[in-house]
Amino acid sequence: MKIDGALTMEKLGEAGPAAERLEAQGYDGGFSFEGPHDPFLPLVDAARATERLELGTAIAVAFARNPMTCAQQANDLQLLSDGRFVLGLGTQIKPHIVKRFSMPWSRPAARMREFVLAIKAIFQTWETGERLEFRGEFYEHTLMTPFFNPGPNPHGAPPIFVAGVGPKMVEVCGEVADGFFVHPLHTPEYLRAVTLPALAGGAAKAGRDVVSCQISCQTIVCLGSNDEEVERARQKARGQISFYGSTPAYRGVLDHHGYEELQPKLNRMSKEGKWLEMMAEIGDDLLDRIAVSGTPGQVAKRLRERNDFADRSMLIVYDEAGAGAMGDLVAACKS
Repeated sequence: MKIDGALTMEKLGEAGPAAERLEAQGYDGGFSFEGPHDPFLPLVDAARATERLELGTAIAVAFARNPMTCAQQANDLQLLSDGRFVLGLGTQIKPHIVKRFSMPWSRPAARMREFVLAIKAIFQTWETGERLEFRGEFYEHTLMTPFFNPGPNPHGAPPIFVAGVGPKMVEVCGEVADGFFVHPLHTPEYLRAVTLPALAGGAAKAGRDVVSCQISCQTIVCLGSNDEEVERARQKARGQISFYGSTPAYRGVLDHHGYEELQPKLNRMSKEGKWLEMMAEIGDDLLDRIAVSGTPGQVAKRLRERNDFADRSMLIVYDEAGAGAMGDLVAACKS
């Protein structure tokens, strides 16, 4: 199992040093995200600052863009990184797509399926020189003149990972994507009961072996060198879990474990700005279903047991242990 980390930075120009740290700590991959900054731009510095670290977006919002722009950015980063790039895509939710990006929203699973297929068709045209002829319900790409064609990528086309939560989107991942991002708000029980069967169903629908779609499990980690530090990390993780739990799209995970009233309650509290009070709604039992806590050695052991279905684990770490702990954690995961 590969171990990935987040390219966290306070300033845009810090992506290079952040990637260097991940590489030095032994991580296999470093991923940017769509937040205050564009997710693609920081990876330029990250690629120049590293030699072996895989780099990717986790995620770039697909529906804020179009397949051609994503294909071009992905191809350029694949070139710049010497074949170390992963294009990670997600949908976001309707209010952001419509109100923040002023883009259309409809049937997100069907639209994402077509988005990925369109990018692959563009990659195929660049690789072979054959005519671009993609005509779908949502996207149409039928023009590629020599001036705009970068030609075959010597490192091959970058893999496309897609984030999914609901069974329909997960099925799309199994059908057309090269990899699947598991959302941090999950439990192993829910994955085995709902998510992984949907992934396998999508692969079967396309006549693919499900192992052709890698699984990247984003996992919340509460890290400390003693009980006091671990508890501080756990308290911070409650804030993230309560924020995720307030979103209707993630209700299925909570309902699966008997927390049917929690999502509506957290949603109401979020609208009232009760962010600190929301954290208190995440009890130890729920926290331990979602997150992994302990010292580096304890976390590594629990991660290996918990994420035995995954090809990669992307760690979202609340680190209270201090200098050297992350390197110890990654090394322990691989021992």
